[in-house]
Amino acid sequence: MSAAAGADVMGAAAAMTGDASAAAPRVVLATHNAGKLAELRRILVEAVPGLDPEAVVSAAQIDLPNVVEDGTTFAANALLKARAAAQATGLIAVADDSGLSVDILHGAPGIFSARWSGRHGDDDANNDLLLAQLADIAEEHRGAQFECAAVMVVPEADGTLTEVVEHGTMRGRLLHERRGEGGFGYDPLFLPDGQERTSAELSPAAKDAISHRGKAFRALVPAIAERLRG
Repeated sequence: MSAAAGADVMGAAAAMTGDASAAAPRVVLATHNAGKLAELRRILVEAVPGLDPEAVVSAAQIDLPNVVEDGTTFAANALLKARAAAQATGLIAVADDSGLSVDILHGAPGIFSARWSGRHGDDDANNDLLLAQLADIAEEHRGAQFECAAVMVVPEADGTLTEVVEHGTMRGRLLHERRGEGGFGYDPLFLPDGQERTSAELSPAAKDAISHRGKAFRALVPAIAERLRG
């Protein structure tokens, strides 16, 4: 990363926090989703000893534009976001793409989870549509799973990119109505296997321990930690 680019990133992060002495960014999470940022930041900060939380910034915090997610898999979309963030900042870039795959819908919404209703990020509309589609589906056929691909992209001195991809899943079933106020996306409808609480009713720590995203990012953490130590 050039000195000018580095200064721009540092200045954006400092402006966001209101603190010119904020830690220099070391990792950019390629997301504009505040709920996802909070979840992924908890995992990274806990898993990488000594990592200053202020050194982990989001794409939104440093004004990176949204990336068109036109890949056909979760991994492809995650890589599109991380590559763009790494090339724009020169930082280690981490991204994920995740969604809900419903058995009876042959894996849908899948990569279209965030825009299932036609409006990207409209959780209420997405949940309403899914409830309507499954209205007459019996309990034994309401199986589903959350899937996540988490990636790290590192810009090397020779101009190449080093890429690492990990995956995680969380099995469960879909309820007939929402339960819980936490989480985001389809969390209020999803009851993980072995749980009595939906993903939206679990504490952040309890959700991180079993979630698809938690599993994928914990698998990715050794690669991130190695780069940060280097």
